[in-house]
Amino acid sequence: MPSTTQMKSPTEDQLILDAQSPQTTENEKIKMKKHMGLLEGVAIILGIIFGSGIFISPKGVIEEVDSVGCALVLWILCGLLSMIGALCYAELGTCIPKSGGDYTYINEAYGSLPSFLYLWAANVIFVPTTNSIMGLTFAKYVIQPFFPNCDMPDLGVRLVAAAVICFLTFLNSYNVKVTMKLQNVFMFCKLGALILIVSIGIVWMCLGNIENFSNAFAHTTTNPGKIATAFYSGIFSYSGWNYLNFMTEELQDPFVNLPRAIYISLPLVTTIYVLANMAYMSVLTPAAIVSTDAIAVTFGNAVLGKYSWILALLVAVSAFGGLSVHIMSSSRMLYAGARNDQFPVMLAHLNVKTLTPVPSLLFLNVLSLIMLCSSNIQLLIHYCTIVETFFVTLSVSGVLYLRWKYPKMARPIKVHIIVPIMFVIICIFLLILPVVKSPLVLLGGVMITLSGVPVYYFGIMQEKKPKKFNKFMRHATIFCQKVLLSAHEEE
Repeated sequence: MPSTTQMKSPTEDQLILDAQSPQTTENEKIKMKKHMGLLEGVAIILGIIFGSGIFISPKGVIEEVDSVGCALVLWILCGLLSMIGALCYAELGTCIPKSGGDYTYINEAYGSLPSFLYLWAANVIFVPTTNSIMGLTFAKYVIQPFFPNCDMPDLGVRLVAAAVICFLTFLNSYNVKVTMKLQNVFMFCKLGALILIVSIGIVWMCLGNIENFSNAFAHTTTNPGKIATAFYSGIFSYSGWNYLNFMTEELQDPFVNLPRAIYISLPLVTTIYVLANMAYMSVLTPAAIVSTDAIAVTFGNAVLGKYSWILALLVAVSAFGGLSVHIMSSSRMLYAGARNDQFPVMLAHLNVKTLTPVPSLLFLNVLSLIMLCSSNIQLLIHYCTIVETFFVTLSVSGVLYLRWKYPKMARPIKVHIIVPIMFVIICIFLLILPVVKSPLVLLGGVMITLSGVPVYYFGIMQEKKPKKFNKFMRHATIFCQKVLLSAHEEE
């Protein structure tokens, strides 16, 4: 990989100029239309955040805090933390008007090594772990109805998860248009399942079934490590809030409407998530929630009887669609990283017939299958979210660093200084507290992230590579060209 050491830290004048004039003269002729108003912005944010997490995370939350009252409070706090973080990202996205998200923010604030480690962790930890979580969610919701009164076969769950990951990797390699055309169906199933759960829960509670909420805070844990671990399960369901500022180019009056969209959408998401959890808890006892791996199926069996398959089907299709989109979009991030010389050039190849990044898709497919060494979804969530929280904290701390280093930088959206300070402090506690409870999970994430350091210095900083290494990379590239019918995209 060619060296990228020539990248220099931007001067304050350059950053001010970038923020004030993000478009060049040439780009002013060809740019996205600002066709979205406030309502469309809110709808897109809801579409980004709503996912399969709400159908798997409630178990992880209540399993750690041991009470329904504390669990509901935690879901509210997770929503509040997500809103604070989203506002910080809105400032970052408008004062650093460049594509790349966290990679760009970390690079602008702290340089090329931390930003490379983010890209490394994203492709080696976040993406494959999330793929395996979604695959396992789909598998458990498909298999659970066939084992209503006993445990699901672990090997069967893993095989179904592996099969769906491989199938969707093939589908996105062969014809990505299918994924895009089915998005409306997937979104309908996702929202349909949530609406059905919330509606049933409200009716159920209105009929007087609220005994599960008596002494709601009884037996609440006082272990800070367990509370922090529960936070990770809750935060996982809000995933996506840190991508909200990507839509500023298409949003009318973005510097006004983006904060408004955040203030409207995240409290709405939080309300729906709290209502969904109240629905679960009104029907199922905490013990029943902890004992199930497919909470919506168990919920449906209790209130819908023989029609419970409807809920299971909606959640399974929702998880299937979410996994397909995630496989498609994440492969583009790896492909873009390879094009920018951050990964081997073979991963920047496109299939000459389908024009899809097949090498990147297959690489992430292999890593996703490796993550299936565990079928414990809650463990995978903790492993993924701990590392991701570290880099989110690093990005938001960039707000404070840039305020200090470039005080005159143009900031179209500027949050009160207490907002990023509060966010960073909370996240630091969330990173430190689980050390006692889950030291191996944390150590694994740290070790894999730090393994990117030698890769960075050898693969990027070192221009002259050993002859055997260059020979191996040439053979691997030729293999991709011949077997995968791939070639480097022409500029």
